[in-house]
Amino acid sequence: MTESLAPESRRTAKSAAAFRTISEVAQELQVPQHVLRFWESKFTQVKPLKRGGGRRYYRPEDVVLLRRIRQCLYQEGYTIKGVQRLLREGSLKSAAPAVVQAGEIALGLPGEAAERLPLRPPAHPPDLRAVVAELKEELLALRELLRRRGRR
Repeated sequence: MTESLAPESRRTAKSAAAFRTISEVAQELQVPQHVLRFWESKFTQVKPLKRGGGRRYYRPEDVVLLRRIRQCLYQEGYTIKGVQRLLREGSLKSAAPAVVQAGEIALGLPGEAAERLPLRPPAHPPDLRAVVAELKEELLALRELLRRRGRR
């Protein structure tokens, strides 16, 4: 008598070249699905295939580009417009390297081979915190000036 395996144990990991669903990509990048749909509207370079009923299937190069976009927005502090500019200038490559290990990001730099860096939480240098604190103080001072002008 043959043993029947549970579905989880029969399931194997997808190959690096396999297409991914929006839920798989959202889980891999640790962002909600609605964020991926929003990024599609803001970054025309992200073009998943859409099948019947509007189901999205992301190519490996889409996933690499989304990883890079996520890094720029969440870790490097870029705005949406800033990342759009980087994409227009060609500073972000969307082509996937041959193999990207889980937990790594492929950074595409113009004219250079893709460099693999480990995906880890952002390190906030102390000087960045000081700059943010200074900007906050300036904004609070401006708000107070506007309040005073409104009273006159």
